[in-house]
Amino acid sequence: MKVSIVGGSGYVGGELLRLLLGHPKIEIMQVTSERLTGRFVHATHPNLRGRTQLKYSSALQLEPSDCLFLALPHGEAMSRIDDLAAKAPRILDLSADFRLHNPSDYVRWYGHEHQAPQWLDRFTYGLPELHREEIRNASYVSGVGCNATATNLALWPLVRGGLVDCNRDIVVDLKVGSSEGGAKASPSSHHPERSNAVRSFAPTGHRHTAEVLQELNGPEGPLPIHLSVTSVELVRGVLATAHVFAPQTRKDELSLATLWKAYRAAYDNEPFVRVVRALRGIHRYPEPKLLAGSNYCDVGFDFDAQTGRIVSIAAIDNLMKGAAGSAVQAMNIMCGWEETLGLEFPGLHPV
Repeated sequence: MKVSIVGGSGYVGGELLRLLLGHPKIEIMQVTSERLTGRFVHATHPNLRGRTQLKYSSALQLEPSDCLFLALPHGEAMSRIDDLAAKAPRILDLSADFRLHNPSDYVRWYGHEHQAPQWLDRFTYGLPELHREEIRNASYVSGVGCNATATNLALWPLVRGGLVDCNRDIVVDLKVGSSEGGAKASPSSHHPERSNAVRSFAPTGHRHTAEVLQELNGPEGPLPIHLSVTSVELVRGVLATAHVFAPQTRKDELSLATLWKAYRAAYDNEPFVRVVRALRGIHRYPEPKLLAGSNYCDVGFDFDAQTGRIVSIAAIDNLMKGAAGSAVQAMNIMCGWEETLGLEFPGLHPV
């Protein structure tokens, strides 16, 4: 299948390139960047030196293909979607432009009107664990927010299993790496760990909250979920720690066995979600460093029998399961291919 990447110079574009270059069913036709037109892609993605001789081209010279990946800054895809849709029958947009169903949510969470609200219903939210069948039949799939992905996958087994008191606040504390700020946030390309942490720091009101409110619903609507996002000394990775209280009617039945049953019911057949909850050893709970470069999400849990508080933990690589990896996974589903194709890398240990 012939694919092109529109806006390939950032971190997510680089991860898309890395994955698609190794995908057995993909031929990359073009990678666009207006600022870097004519330069080799390895000028910004040095890990790909020797893997490809592709050069950046201008989106003005974009040719028709079978599928487009859009890795543009937020706000750009919505302003160009009609022209882009004319170039390919399938589109996966990794920005936030088509993640939310309600146009008014863009005003609330992103501070601007949506420029193409008629397109919102045409996009399927691209988290396979929650929307696999819709993705299978979709032509247009949105990207996922990395913090939203970690939160949704941490909480989904509890919501699905009826283990959430919908009348009590749910607080999710997210520790994130500097790459969430994007390549342009780094004052020095040699030191991405020093990137501007302000872009990833949101003690309240983080934009990805909108996706969680949209995707996780209780019997009476969206759950009372609050996200706090803090940058830590990490380049890649998200660690979500969610604090949930069980309903009073189910508090007495809380046990490790109850929680294991809920998590296995949700994830036993998921190729990229692993339940990590060991009783011994040094890796008893999820750790984002172990997932660098992989499309896995590791989830774990614990509980306080006295108070009914459940703690759910999820770890991902924000550039992979939180962006490029989920997009390639969705593409595989759309095309009817093996879901894990091109995504087999397990991460590194030790790190």
